[in-house]
Amino acid sequence: MSLTQEQLLASHKANLETLFGLTSKAFAGVEKLVELNVAASRAALNEASAHAQAVLAAKDVQQLLALQASQFQPLAEKATAYSRHLYDIASGTGAEFSKAFEAQAAEAQRNFANLVDSAAKNAPAGTETSVAVFKNAVSAANNAFESVQKAVKQATDVAEANFNAVANNAARATAEVANAQRKR
Repeated sequence: MSLTQEQLLASHKANLETLFGLTSKAFAGVEKLVELNVAASRAALNEASAHAQAVLAAKDVQQLLALQASQFQPLAEKATAYSRHLYDIASGTGAEFSKAFEAQAAEAQRNFANLVDSAAKNAPAGTETSVAVFKNAVSAANNAFESVQKAVKQATDVAEANFNAVANNAARATAEVANAQRKR
């Protein structure tokens, strides 16, 4: 079986559309990351300025220590929020790439299955056993590929759950430390 010129052109066009689509998604992810970093930098600069002014206005050591202690919880909460935003951007962009990869892989599997079916129909008499073995091998490879995709998805879900648990525990621990500092 040979590919026609129209099929080749359609394949190249689809590949280019996928490439430009993925490039667009990558730039959108980078753009979100830049926006996040600019917003975080702007907020950090404003907070540093306000904190410096408050430190300069402190009347005694106790007020200075209380001011310093009051910075820990908001700082940890902001770091946690930044990490979550960063993770959301990365996982969202990664999900877009995964969808595109899965679509391309599914299309390749369909095309290959069609090629195998076409070759099986045109196979010479007496090769039925060989064709059946080949079809079983292709089916097994497809099943293995789908299993790997499922395992990767499960691992990603577990990693996301662990990230959220660590972030929540860190925020909770920081809040407890900050509350203990205030009580002193």
